[in-house]
Amino acid sequence: MRTVTVGLGDRAYPIHIGEGLLARAELFLPHLPHRRISVVTNTTVASLYLEKFSAMLRGAGVEIVPVVLPDGEEHKNWQTLNSIFDALLSNRCERKSTIIALGGGVVGDLAGFAAASYQRGVPLIQVPTTLLAQVDSSVGGKTAINHPMGKNMIGAFYQPRMVLADTAMLDTLPTREFAAGLAEVIKYGLIMDLPFLGWLEANMDNLNRREPAALAYAVTRSCENKAAVVAADERESGERALLNLGHTFGHAIEAGLGFGTWLHGEAVAAGTVLAARLSERAGLLTASDVQRIARLFVRAGLPVEAPSLGQDRYLELMGHDKKVENGRLRLVLLKSLGKAFMTSDFDLRDLREVLGGAAAHA
Repeated sequence: MRTVTVGLGDRAYPIHIGEGLLARAELFLPHLPHRRISVVTNTTVASLYLEKFSAMLRGAGVEIVPVVLPDGEEHKNWQTLNSIFDALLSNRCERKSTIIALGGGVVGDLAGFAAASYQRGVPLIQVPTTLLAQVDSSVGGKTAINHPMGKNMIGAFYQPRMVLADTAMLDTLPTREFAAGLAEVIKYGLIMDLPFLGWLEANMDNLNRREPAALAYAVTRSCENKAAVVAADERESGERALLNLGHTFGHAIEAGLGFGTWLHGEAVAAGTVLAARLSERAGLLTASDVQRIARLFVRAGLPVEAPSLGQDRYLELMGHDKKVENGRLRLVLLKSLGKAFMTSDFDLRDLREVLGGAAAHA
């Protein structure tokens, strides 16, 4: 087991990474102030892990209230969130009743937002079951639901007590879901960790084969990068926004196509290539840099051409982005490989050309 600490003073918490951790009750018990807890999961994950996980905790004297949600990004909404509250209230869960999020990013966001809101805050543990959730969404305390006009527009910052990433759970991921997680792994190399980007290029075949040592390193290094950023900028007032490379474009793709049509990581991959092309037009990246980025995403099994939504529709959807400030769209671009920055100082004509190119390529 490897442990990465998110350094937030008296709210610091561990990220435990390793194989077989889901079966280790001793990792959970110190974070359960009340022996009656709720496990929030979805239908897919429940069929694989809920019974065994619940039996392990019951064996340690913990009473379980299971909450099983429908699977899919399209269910990340008020109605599903309210169904969690219904279950918590019906079962008389208390302020010290921990919520454990057992699932991917959608489950983590819904359960996290429920934990932030129920009785004004109850303890939360994240147990991410997808690669994307293990390297990104479970770490850092962002919780949210979607709105028809924008992704993750309603939510709260709420840190967990612990994150437990059992890499053995990645063996059950469908190929498409696994590839979607690689988009967020690649992101860390592009924005802040050039040596890691080189490592990914050398080891992408091993990752695609889900070779345990390669997976463990990729998850650990990604979590180390994110933990450092979150510790420096918990509420995204500056540096943390750089983690959104490709996301402004990607969220527009998800909303424009209908949530759930493209996976989040797929939209981020295509959105990152759009951001790279805009960086090239600004004279920051070379054409070979952009090709290098696209080539790595392709090797990971991800799309690099954005769908055709039309320039005006893209701009409309991007205008709902949380990074908009004083009515001005701000984008994360690349100064070079391994170094990102946020700016509103870009040429709108260049942006339109890039978006027009997306339509042409799709």
